[in-house]
Amino acid sequence: MIEGFTKTVIHCNGVDLAVHRAGHGTPLLLIHGFPQNHMCWERVAPQLARHHDVIIPDLRGYGESDAPANDPGNTTYSKRTMAQDMVDLLTALGISRANVLGHDRGARVAYRFALDHPERLGKLGIIEIVPTADFWASWTADLAMAAYHWTFLAQPAPFPERMIGADPVGYVDWTLAQWTLSKSLDAFSPAALDSYRAQALDPARVHAMCADYRAGASFDRALDEADKDAKKQITAPLRLLYGVHGFPAKSGNAADIWRGWAPAVEASVCEAGHFVMEENPQAVLAAFEPFFAP
Repeated sequence: MIEGFTKTVIHCNGVDLAVHRAGHGTPLLLIHGFPQNHMCWERVAPQLARHHDVIIPDLRGYGESDAPANDPGNTTYSKRTMAQDMVDLLTALGISRANVLGHDRGARVAYRFALDHPERLGKLGIIEIVPTADFWASWTADLAMAAYHWTFLAQPAPFPERMIGADPVGYVDWTLAQWTLSKSLDAFSPAALDSYRAQALDPARVHAMCADYRAGASFDRALDEADKDAKKQITAPLRLLYGVHGFPAKSGNAADIWRGWAPAVEASVCEAGHFVMEENPQAVLAAFEPFFAP
């Protein structure tokens, strides 16, 4: 649990989502990424809850939310399906419109939310990604080595599941450490590490995380390419933050990539690896507290 937050379980779009909530004010939805869950927000969420109604779900397949089996078309964990989960969550809570901040896979859910449901969105915050199709298109040998998990996890089941299942805690610990600036687990609290390790020990959640990346390599990528060809735009104000040593920094000019998708983009870089909220929480608050201020 994040200090000061309470947990409920809410049925949305055919799955039960574990949802953590605290604060008062404008609704702010925080969406985590891989291989994490709601605990990745523990160093920034209490501060954000001083002026916002902060809602932090575990995505389907992660944390304590349901983890259904994937389907042949890789739609079960597509960002379109997961964005619909978020819309249905807001509806269940009686919220017509919210600001959204996402990191990693959660940021992919967040921008799909913006594209598919613009009437439900106030402002959009993105941490540590460029859009899926653009990221695939930017691959060089160096980026392929850094982001090898995009192809590994997307391999047909059950190959990556079996490989991870041989040492799930070792895989998660290695992944977390390698994507930080310090190449260590120092940025993560013991409680957060326990929660990340626990979900990796559940074969259904390992399958879900792989399915998330299978969707990214197929359904999500194709949907992005179709939207890009149609010149579909994110109409909400967009704020981007990424680490100088993270993945967007290796994929070209991240801010310019986002400006191809949205007319109003603010961007900044901070000293961090990939896990910005835990490595540099002050940079996250400095970037997004003014942006989301009423």
